[in-house]
Formats: sequence, structure tokens, C-alpha cells
Amino acid sequence: MVRNATRATIARHGQQGTPSTGGQLIKMLGVGLATVLVGALGIGAWLFIDLSSTYTADAVELSGDAPPAFAELTVGANILVAGTDICEPEYAEFFGDRCANPEDGVRSDVLMLVNISAPPRRVTVISFPRDLLVDIPSCTNANGNETSPQSRQMLNSAFSLGGLDCAALTIQELTGVDVQYAASINWGGVIDVTNAIGGVEVCLATAMKDDDSTIDLPAGTHSLEGAQALAFLRARYSTEHGSDLDRIGNQQLYMSSLVKKVTSEQVLSNPSVLLTLARTILSAIDPSTSLTNPVTLVQMGLALKDIPLSDYVFVQYPVADAPDNPNRLLPITDAADQLFAALAANEPLVLAGEGDVPVPETPDPTVPATEAPVDGAAVLPPAITGTTGEAEGCATGQVR
Repeated sequence: MVRNATRATIARHGQQGTPSTGGQLIKMLGVGLATVLVGALGIGAWLFIDLSSTYTADAVELSGDAPPAFAELTVGANILVAGTDICEPEYAEFFGDRCANPEDGVRSDVLMLVNISAPPRRVTVISFPRDLLVDIPSCTNANGNETSPQSRQMLNSAFSLGGLDCAALTIQELTGVDVQYAASINWGGVIDVTNAIGGVEVCLATAMKDDDSTIDLPAGTHSLEGAQALAFLRARYSTEHGSDLDRIGNQQLYMSSLVKKVTSEQVLSNPSVLLTLARTILSAIDPSTSLTNPVTLVQMGLALKDIPLSDYVFVQYPVADAPDNPNRLLPITDAADQLFAALAANEPLVLAGEGDVPVPETPDPTVPATEAPVDGAAVLPPAITGTTGEAEGCATGQVR
């Protein structure tokens, strides 16, 4: 693990096989957004009971003790969302080579941790790069057998080894935080959700085009729906430097716009859209058993519904290139420790660039952070890039 690293350059992963992050970020907030809708509508637990036959069918038991009721959590709640790229037949036409081999299995290329703080409520979403090398603890695989602990493995292999629980255990070991809730989601939901919400607006500073993700958009502002939205979220080689870290930055811009749309009057004042969206999101999620209690979901919705856009923060877990492999990443643990200490203390987070969108080059983690402009706020080190729910920005890409 990298501590006090020197200048961390962005990883160039152009020689890797076509990645398939598959729309994780819309669905990354799926649980949270669905519960926001419940709180906004005041429709209560009946919606979740109505959906329980599908929502709870594939629920996964997480290792460790079950969490207390959400309302009783004094340290905030952590929801891990694993984006999986299972090739659903009804969407196979959009995913090219990934769907050529039906026996290729399920991958988890991006993990995101959604932290809902204790009161006063804030939401922080932490993206973990797929190429991050981590230690994976012993897990129980699909056959019920215990796997051996592994070191310096790609983060996305944890899901392949032991499913959602193994991914949660790996994130717990990496971050030191307790993951009380988790959910896995796949490609189809991003298409269904964006259609249900009527599109999400994205600004492109330059054109983006590549055959791998099928994105083909000119510069300008676009309202993305369905397969077009998914192409933007999957696009890697048409980002400015063709890197996974660039893609995470673009996804964070999308998430910011998504939160704006969901909390806008055009959604909140339309009961038909709200109900359709809630049902769509819940049907796309395979949750942990800790997320199947309707009361828990309603409590989360009530906690989230009044959070201002400025208190939604989207950050990337701090990383640097592995010195022996430029296509792999190592944690910058000193910077990560500062992030999780601030979350534990429930301090408002301030990005080193005052909320600017991520820059393509990973900042120098040795540069000291400036003094917090707000009393009690934690200014994150420059190694942690991100954006906020209220920030405006445009994605930069290229034509490949």
C-alpha cells in the first residue's frame, strides 16, 4: 500500500480487455434513490411489500452481526453497491463481445460505497477503481466452500470469488468501516431507470466516440436515456486519456446530474413518475437481507429526502500506479484514512479544488490541504478527487 506517495500518475489501461462497468452508477444510488422516493411520496412500506416477491428473492446474508434499526445507527450507514455485468438476453445487442460467450460468468468491475451519515444527514459516495490491488479475506463461495485469503488481487475479483458478501468483506478490510448493507445490480437497470426518469442531462466539452462502449455524441448538452446513457457510463477509451479513472470522473458528473433530476420538481411533483421509478429501481436490485426490511427502507428515505445538493459528495478512493505494473493501482492509505476519519466524525467534506470536477491527472498526495473554509469542515487531500451534487461541469473526451 502506498503511503506518502510521490506524484501519482493516472493509470493507462488501454491494453486491457474491454471493461464492462455496465451502468453501475445510476444503480449505485438505486437503493438510496428508491428510498428518497418513498420519503418524498409518503407512500410507506406498502410499495416495498408489494415488490417483496421479486426484491427479496435473491437476498444475500452478509457476514457478521445484523445491523440495528437504521434509525438507531449512531455512526451512519454504509451501503455497498456492486455493479455486475451479467449478460441479460434482452439487452445483449448493446454489449457486443461481452455477450458472445454465455458461459463467461458475472463480473463486478466497480464497487461504490454509499455513506449516509448520522444526523445532520449527508451522503458521500466513494468509487473504487476496478484495477485496484487489494487483499481479499477468506470468503464463502457459491458452493459453500471457504476460499483462501489472497493478497494483491484486483478488487473486482472479490465478487467472482464469493459474491456480494466477499465484496463487502474486502471493502471492510480495505477501509476499516463496517458495511451494514449491500446490493448488486446489473446492466438492464440503467436502461430502464433512465427511461423511467425521462433522461439525465450531461454536458460534453468535446465529442466522445468509441466502438467498445458504442458511445457517439458530439460536444454539447445531451439528455441521455436508455442505451445511450449506459454507453456514456461504460465509455473508457473515449475519455480524455482512455483511463478508468477518467471514466469514474465522468460517472461522478452523471451522478451529480442524476441527483439534481431526481430531487427536482419535475420528478418529485409527478406521482406517476415516482412510482414507476421506485418500482424500476427495486426490480433491478439484488439486496442483502439487511436491506429487505420495508421499515429500514422507509427510514432511509425519510433521512435522505431533505438533504441539500451541496451535501451529496462523490469521490474516488485515492490511488496511485503500482510501480511494477502501470495497469494496476495501489491504495494511498494516508489520504484514505483522512477521508474515513472525516466521515466517522460526520464532518462536512470539502474537495481540495472547492468542488471542481475531477482533473484527469491524479493530484500530488503530498501537497498539504488548505485550511477549511467552513468551520468544522474537513478539506480532503488533493489525492481525493470528486464533485458535489450542486456542482456544474462538462466531461472531456475524444473520438476513437
